[in-house]
Parts: sequence; C-alpha cells; structure tokens
Amino acid sequence: METSNNSLSFSRRSFIKTVGLSTGGIMLGFTLFEACNPDSKVMIDPETLNYKDFNAFIKIAENGMVTIYSKNPEIGQGVKTSMPMLIAEELDVPWEHVLVRQADLDTKNFKGQVAGGSQSIRSSWTPLRQTGATARQMLINAAAIKWGVDASECTTNEGVIENSRGEKLGYGEIVTEAALLEIPDNVKLKNPKDFKIIGKDIRNVDIDKITSGKPLFGLDYKKEGMVYAVSLRPPAFGQKLVSFDATEAKNVPGVIDVFQFGDKIAVLGNNTWAAMSGKNALIAEWSSDETLMSSEDHDVELEKLLDSDKLKEVRSDGNVNIAKMNADKVIEYTYEAPFLPHSCMEPMNFFAHVTDDKVELAGPIQTPEGTARQVAGLLKREPDDVHLVLTRIGGGFGRRLIGDYALEAAEISNISKKPVKLVYTREDDMAGGFYRPIVKYKISAAIKDNKLIGYHLKEAAVGSSINKSRASYFPAGCVKNYKVEAAQLRSEITTGPWRAPVCNFLATAEQTFIDELAEELNQDPVKLRLELLEVAKKDKKNKMEWSPERMQAVIKLAAEKANWGKSKKGVYQGFSAYYSHNSHVAEVAEVVLKDGVPVVTKVYCVVDCGVVVNPLGAKNQLEGGIIDGIGHAMYGEMPFVKGKPQNLNYGDYRLIRMMETPIVETYFIDSNEDPTGLGEPSLPPVGAAVANAIKAATGERYRKQPYTKYMVS
Repeated sequence: METSNNSLSFSRRSFIKTVGLSTGGIMLGFTLFEACNPDSKVMIDPETLNYKDFNAFIKIAENGMVTIYSKNPEIGQGVKTSMPMLIAEELDVPWEHVLVRQADLDTKNFKGQVAGGSQSIRSSWTPLRQTGATARQMLINAAAIKWGVDASECTTNEGVIENSRGEKLGYGEIVTEAALLEIPDNVKLKNPKDFKIIGKDIRNVDIDKITSGKPLFGLDYKKEGMVYAVSLRPPAFGQKLVSFDATEAKNVPGVIDVFQFGDKIAVLGNNTWAAMSGKNALIAEWSSDETLMSSEDHDVELEKLLDSDKLKEVRSDGNVNIAKMNADKVIEYTYEAPFLPHSCMEPMNFFAHVTDDKVELAGPIQTPEGTARQVAGLLKREPDDVHLVLTRIGGGFGRRLIGDYALEAAEISNISKKPVKLVYTREDDMAGGFYRPIVKYKISAAIKDNKLIGYHLKEAAVGSSINKSRASYFPAGCVKNYKVEAAQLRSEITTGPWRAPVCNFLATAEQTFIDELAEELNQDPVKLRLELLEVAKKDKKNKMEWSPERMQAVIKLAAEKANWGKSKKGVYQGFSAYYSHNSHVAEVAEVVLKDGVPVVTKVYCVVDCGVVVNPLGAKNQLEGGIIDGIGHAMYGEMPFVKGKPQNLNYGDYRLIRMMETPIVETYFIDSNEDPTGLGEPSLPPVGAAVANAIKAATGERYRKQPYTKYMVS
C-alpha cells in the first residue's frame, strides 16, 4: 500500500488570469501551481455560491465562502477533512466558512491521487500548505495594490485583509483582482505555534450525510438509464468455465441479458434483485478442482519452505550462525496467521458507461489513476478518454487498491453497450477477493551470558512478503547479529495488500517473540525493549528510517499511562511496540478472565506521528485500527477447500462485536515533526499486546491466529 511522496504538481506554467462571474466570485485554480483550463465553463448555484465542474483546490465567492477540493480518495481515513484543513490553515480562513468537495480524477492538475500506505497527509503536508499560503499572498498583494501600500504592511485574519491604516477587505472583495497577479515565489508558511485549524478537533465533513443516509458512497451512485449487473465467477481459485446454460436465468422477470466474458458470466437486470436472481438461476460447468490447494496443503508446504534452501536473504548483519554456535542457549518459535478477506462494509461496486466518444467511470477506488489507465488499456482507448468520478468508499483496507471490479464493469458495459452498475453480493465480495497472505514466521534467538547476541527470522508466505525496508524495522539494529530470510509459495489463491501489509502479522510475531525472550532472560519486557533500543542508539553506522529515541519515548509513555508493572487486581497486561508507515507506536492491552475466558477490556495506545492535523480524526483512526486488529487476531480466518473459500458471509466469518470492543485510551507525543501515517500503524502491535496479556492471564502462549480457535475451553 505504498504510494509516491510526489503528491502534487510543481508546474508553474499556467494560472487562471481572470474569470468574470455575474453572481460574484472566482476560482483560484493552482495545484502548486497548475490551473484548470481557463476555457472551462463555470456554473454557479446562487443559493450557496458553490462552483461546479472544476477540479482545482480553491474557489472563493464574494461573500467570503471558500470551496476546497480534496483530491485523494476518502476511505474512512479522514483525508476529505484533514487535507482541506491544511489549505484552509495557510489560506487563513475560518473553518466554518469552508465547503469541502471531493475532486474527480484529474491527472493534469493532481499528482498522487491515491489512498494507500497511510501516506496521504504525509506526502501532501508541505504542498497543500503552500497552495493555501500562495493564494493568501496573492490576495494580500491585490489588496496592497488597491490601497497603494506595500504588501508587508498587510496582514490577514480569518478571511479578512487589513493594512497598517486599519483598512479592511474581505477575500471575496479582492479575489478577482488577485487572480490577475503573478504567482509569488517562496511563500512563507505559518509557524506551528500560530496554527488555528491544524491541531484542532474537526468533525468529519460528511458526518451529517453519513448519519442521515444521504448518497455519498459507490453503491449510492446512479445515472439515468443505467442497468445493474452481477457476475458469476468460478467457485474456486484456479477453476475455468467449461459451459453454461442461461435458459432459466433469461426467464427471470427483469433480466435483460446474459453473456460470457472470460471465465465469468454477466447477468444484466433492471434492478439488483432481478440480476442476482438471474445469476442464481444459471447452470454452469467448471473445470476440475482436484489439483487445487486447501488450507491444510498451504500449511504443510509453508512448513517445508521454512526449513528449505529456497529461503532468500533479505537482510544480514554480523553473523547469526556463529552467534548461535557460541550461544549458551538458542530459543526458537513459529508464529502463524491465516488468509483473511478484507470484509469491507460496502461490497465492491462500480459504474461504467463505455461509448465511442468516452468512458465514464464512477465508484469507490483507492487507485483511480492506475485503474483508469488499466481500463483504457483493456478497451484500447486513450487515457484521456476515461473520466472517473470518485465516490466515498465504505471501507478499503487495501482491497480497493486493486481495481478488478472497475475493469469488470467497463468490460460488461463495452459488450452490452449500456451504462452499467456492477454490484457484488456479500458472497461475491468474500469469495472473489485478494486475501491477506497466509504466513509463517520462525524466529530464533541466540543467548549468551543472559544477553541477546543473535536474532534470526525466517518467513514463508503466499503472496506479498517481507522486503528490505520492513526487515529493517525494530528490532533491526538492536542486536549485532541479525538476519532475515524469506521465501514465497505459489498458489492459485490471489493475495494482496491488507491493512498494514506484512506488518499486520510480522509485528505480532516479533513482539510476541520479544516477550518470550524476556521471559527466558527473566527480565521485564518493557525494560528489555528499552535496553535493545539503547543498542540501536549507539550504532551510528546502521542507518534506519525509524528512530530509537522516538520509539523509546512512546514505550515509556505507554508504560506510564498504563501503570505498567503495578498490579491491578484481576487485570493482566501485555506490551507491544512497533514502527510502521513512518509512525512509532506502543500499546498495552489489558485482559481479565470471565468464567476462565480471557477478555480484552482496555488498550492504552501512544503514538508519535509528528504533527497531529486533526486529533479527533486521528483518535478515530487509532481506535479503529486497534479494534480491527484485536478482532482479526482473536477471530478472523478464511479457510479454503480445494481453492474454494469457505466463509462467504458474516454468519460464517467471525468479526469482533460491539460488546467485545475494549476501551481505548490514545495519547500523542508532542511534536513539530512533519506528520506520518495513522490509518494503519495502530493495528500491527495490538495482536502481540493481546497475546502477551493472555499469557499473563492464563499461562498459555498463543502463536497461531485466530487465538480463540486454539483456546482450550
């Protein structure tokens, strides 16, 4: 889920010089600083002064209202609120005067229009602030010219410019003149101490529409004349379509058409009920599944890989083999995680209308540019022929980085020559995904004189695997002899990024192992982590993207807030700390026993993510990641039998329930560092924090997920 840091265009070749509006107002259309087409038509809603059909960042009306476009897909991570906050802060307008709109895909004006890797704010922190600051400076310059004073004599405050004589102009009164000016160079950004919006709790800009059921999401998107489509896909990964009989399907009232495309069958209907009923009436024959793998087969093959010569070195410091030979003791444990679906609340869906003139797309996608490019390639069209409207996304978690369903909708529309809304059923969604890889980690430690002298991690996985960057996360650099090896197993089952890719279970394995190491050394697990980080601090040659000092700070604060080591009657604690998506996180999970069963009641979470743009949204992200992580660690599993997924709806696939969610206390390290990721970093550590707490409560060590599957009742 990694994305480019080059989020915005730095072209300065074009800028809107003037736009005359009879109702008042103008658009400041630079994307640091590339404008929308000056020839574009502006449509004004006289009631709200909202401009339509533009894709630039800033529009200002004569009444001082400001429309700010949010360029990145909104998947619940809050960027539709927090990204405009950056612009509004430097523009110096009151937040209550800001209207936020979702931008469509616009490759000419926007760069990095992606939601993935918890990188949206991190990559846009400076460019978006510069966008707001540049607009503000141009407004100041225009006012200064009108007053005949030097721009240095003018200041702004909440959308109003004032000069040294006390004269004032609202932004809307001078915006037309401002657009005529040259774009200033090297605008000055605010000092963080002067922030009025950044760092304040701002509620979700869509919350009223969400809670009242207004259309926002892909499933809500409708166009006049569109038909609904569903697809029958192979029931098992690796199967092919041999033949099908659509006689009964075509007799279902409301079914419009049935046809094959690839190894799938499309059913078109006047509504979803007709299309889905038609699909259920299809009779299809598929190729044999006898050679396809089941979960048990994957388990056996991964175990073989761990002890094979197929492992490839990812990172190696010192000499682990010699450390093991010289050790007083070597401990070794294996940790295992199953396939997981993304189980997004909103099933996959997409609208497509393919005509000779253009390709219209609309729907929930984390990678709009890449998906539009793939659709253009599929249809043998020019990328400029494709227009993609971004809707709000009802959960992504990495699933919507992969636009297969958008391509499917485009192909069905192209064949049928109709505007098509493709909709997955829940069963389609669970059975036709790109799953979190099944993985095994074998970790060993060499101990001499009651000290860690060697650390060796082996990984065997289906699909995405540990890379050099992730192999360099904590505890890399904390031990002289350190080695990571990995191997991948081929499988018909498709895998892909799942919230905090690789780290989501790598952190669980490593942080559980550190507790096991602490137990072997008869040492407090928090103290051991701090001591290991002291080693990393002294190693000046080992360049790491993470900071031992920042990691120590979150560990110490988490231990303090949770009263670590101070007994609470009937409460058992587990610790974990991890770095991912550029953020440092430490967590303490608390467990109590109810009728002998461990129950997670509370989690303390401390994060160093640099400047916190929107604390309210940030807390939501951290709490959501923790609850998601606990739920999947305790209950989540997608088994396969001969390539066929077994849990196709929520009656079979176990998610955490409201009554099982713990209280989460979140704390942020005070920082002026640039913001880092938040949508994912709280999830990886929590699996180990829970496992370590369960060990404290029951004496049982769980190294396989989901934990409840292996608990003795």
